[in-house]
Amino acid sequence: MTVETAPARPTRAARVGFAWFALTAAAIAVFAPLPYLMDSLSSIASQGEGGALAANYADRTGAIHIVFYLHVVFGGLALLLSPLQFVARLRERVPRTHRIVGRLALASIVVGGLAGVVLSTTNLAGPVGTAGFGLLGALWVGFAATAFAAIRRGDVTAHRRWMVRTFALTYAAVTLRLWLGVLIGAQVSQGAAEQVAFDRAYAIVPFLCWVPNLLIAELYLRRSSRR
Repeated sequence: MTVETAPARPTRAARVGFAWFALTAAAIAVFAPLPYLMDSLSSIASQGEGGALAANYADRTGAIHIVFYLHVVFGGLALLLSPLQFVARLRERVPRTHRIVGRLALASIVVGGLAGVVLSTTNLAGPVGTAGFGLLGALWVGFAATAFAAIRRGDVTAHRRWMVRTFALTYAAVTLRLWLGVLIGAQVSQGAAEQVAFDRAYAIVPFLCWVPNLLIAELYLRRSSRR
C-alpha cells in the first residue's frame, strides 16, 4: 500500500482548469441528452439541422434504440459525476460520499462504454467510426475497471492515475462537440454546405475526440510524477 503525503495547495491555473472541465462536462451532460429524452428519434431526425445522428438510429431495431438510450443516459451521468472525484475536500471530509459517487460513475462508464462499443458498429462515420468509437468504448471501460481494481487493492496512486486517464476518455463527449463545431464552422465559412461539412467533420472525430485527450493526460501524469 502506498503512503500519501499532504496534497499541495492547488494553483490558480489548476483551479481555473478544474472549473473549465467541471462546467463544460456538466453542460454537455445535461443538455446533450435532453433532446433525446424529450422527443423521439424520428421527430428529431425530421428537424433537419442537428438531426443527422437521430436519423441514423431512428429506423434501427428496438434493441439498438435501447442501447442508444443507455449510452446517452449513462454516458451523461458518468460525465456529470466524474469531476466530483477530483475534489480533494470531498475525498478528505466525506470519503464515504466519494466512494459512493465513484462507484456510480464507474458503473455508468461500464454501461455507457459497452453501449458505445455496440453503437460503433452502426455509426455515421463507417469503418473509421467503428474503429475509433469502438476503441474509445473498450478503453473507457478497461481504464475504469483498472482504476477500480487499483483502489480495491489499496494502491491509491495507481487508482488516481488511472482515473485521470479514464476522465480523459469521459471528456471525449465534450471534445467531440468542440471539434465538430470548429471543423464544421471552418468549412461552412469557406462555402461548404452544412450537411457536407458535418459529414466531413464526423469522419475525423472518432479518433480526434479522444486521442489528444489521452496524450495530454499522459503528459500531465509524467509531469506530476517528476514533481
